[in-house]
Amino acid sequence: MPSPNIWKHTATYEVENRAVDPDGRLWSTLERLAGPDGWSGRTVLDLGCGTGFHLPAFAVTAGRVVGVEPHPDLLALARRRTAGLANVSPLPGTAQAVPLPDRSVDVVHVRWAYFFGPGCEPGLAELDRVVRRGGTVMVIDNDGSRSTFGAWFRRGYPHLPPPAEIERFWVTRGWTRTSVDMGWRFTSRADLEAVVRIEFKPSVAEEIIRHHEGLEVDYAVNVWSKEFA
Repeated sequence: MPSPNIWKHTATYEVENRAVDPDGRLWSTLERLAGPDGWSGRTVLDLGCGTGFHLPAFAVTAGRVVGVEPHPDLLALARRRTAGLANVSPLPGTAQAVPLPDRSVDVVHVRWAYFFGPGCEPGLAELDRVVRRGGTVMVIDNDGSRSTFGAWFRRGYPHLPPPAEIERFWVTRGWTRTSVDMGWRFTSRADLEAVVRIEFKPSVAEEIIRHHEGLEVDYAVNVWSKEFA
């Protein structure tokens, strides 16, 4: 499924990535959920890696990092970004067809990827195939039940399943929810407004911009995690 923000507005999405989680709350949660030593020395899969924004950060301590991305232009940017990192491999692929052998991955990171949530059973089956026993998968999604951004998200995407339905989907499949107040913090008002405009349709975006002041946004996410025993 096309991703309208990063596919069409790559440079602005880069601005958004830099504004996310300014105090490291989400990142520290991911390290904790991944295990006692995080992903140190382990094989990490960033599924739907986009331009590879997070690949260098994983590569600092991971033994190997694999980014999988279906969009050729984004994959090219990921390869350019990680060209000097010997332990990083951006590969073409999808959630339904991950280009890796069985039981070859220790930690999977999936962030705002449209192929997870209700209807993503083929992707979940692939995770079961590629993750080693003892490995962990972490899927980051917007929490539409709370926070300023959550209210914007409900207004902008009323067709999506309600939060209670999404929670049932994950819980009944054995996943655990960890709530994180990660926040958005921009360095200029122009950056905030540009990002809002790529995330929401024009009528919703302009209403948000009119009523929200400052450079910060209260933004909550859910990390859905599962250990593969």
